[in-house]
Amino acid sequence: MQESLKRLSCAALVLASLMAGNAVAGDVKIVGAEARASGDSWTFSVTLEHDDTGWDHYADLWQVFTPDGDLLGERVLHHPHVDEQPFTRSLSGVKVPEGINEVVIKARDSVHGISAQEFRITLKP
Repeated sequence: MQESLKRLSCAALVLASLMAGNAVAGDVKIVGAEARASGDSWTFSVTLEHDDTGWDHYADLWQVFTPDGDLLGERVLHHPHVDEQPFTRSLSGVKVPEGINEVVIKARDSVHGISAQEFRITLKP
């Protein structure tokens, strides 16, 4: 009886660990970003890393802000990238007001929302 109870407890711990690992993919991370001037607008390429698990939990957005918090543009990510990590996506045609020489990139995942991480880029025309 005691041996059966030990096996059952051990199996329950293994199952709980596996389920917790699948349920918690963590916040999205910005691992790199670039900005290129293109005429009177900018193109941003942002590389994200996230333990996407599928449609229930994936990196779904990144945004470009002024240092004061004004939203300049955003790239919606329409599907999970389970087998493509890290991954890079670009956004063109972003208008940056005159006098702004730095932007802040933020990213979001579908479970945790906006990550606390901010990635700053100095703009060089």
